[in-house]
Amino acid sequence: MLPKLEPFANHHGRDVTGRLPDAASVVGISALPPAHDVIWQRAAPYLAVRNNDEHTIYSYGLARALVDLHPDADPEVVLPGILLHDTGWSAAPADEVLTAIAPGGNRPDLVLLHEKEGARIGREILEEVGHDAARIEEIVGIIDGHDSRHEALSLNDALVKDADKLWRLTPHGVDTVMDWFGLTREQAHRLIGSRVHDHLFTDAARTMARALAAVAWVDASEQRVKLG
Repeated sequence: MLPKLEPFANHHGRDVTGRLPDAASVVGISALPPAHDVIWQRAAPYLAVRNNDEHTIYSYGLARALVDLHPDADPEVVLPGILLHDTGWSAAPADEVLTAIAPGGNRPDLVLLHEKEGARIGREILEEVGHDAARIEEIVGIIDGHDSRHEALSLNDALVKDADKLWRLTPHGVDTVMDWFGLTREQAHRLIGSRVHDHLFTDAARTMARALAAVAWVDASEQRVKLG
């Protein structure tokens, strides 16, 4: 379900849009650069498996925030990498994808398959759009192991891994995990938290995770639920 894009009402009763700052002056508001949108458009058909397209664009936003907080990172590695990292799930049987990530799941073969195929697809797309050759090699190396490899190869790799995991704690991530496994919001938050907080590489991601976890807790809290 899309977030609310238009208001249901104007309780103030007056038009305040003329008082709003320009979008370019506000942190975090900007369109996908054309070079990244080209990659996204080519990646999207491979991502139409188990909400991976939605997961990916949220993770891109989180990765962009992490890149902004890490001047030594290369955005032309991290951001194309996050757009392409899960394209390989398109090679796995759609009805088996969740068995690889479910609690108690035991399909490391599918995890490795999606990494290998994602690396292959990512290389093809990046070469097609004319991305820098040295960066292509780094991106492909990041994709090939982004889930199964428990250490980070570099800062760029760490930010891709962190953005990938942080999505789970967003309201969209919690909604998605609930329906994947038939969990209540509180149960989904418990599962997600156990797989995120102790598996992040950067202080910035750990801070973001704490903030997102606070929102996730409030969304399921007795006090918030009673407010309707």
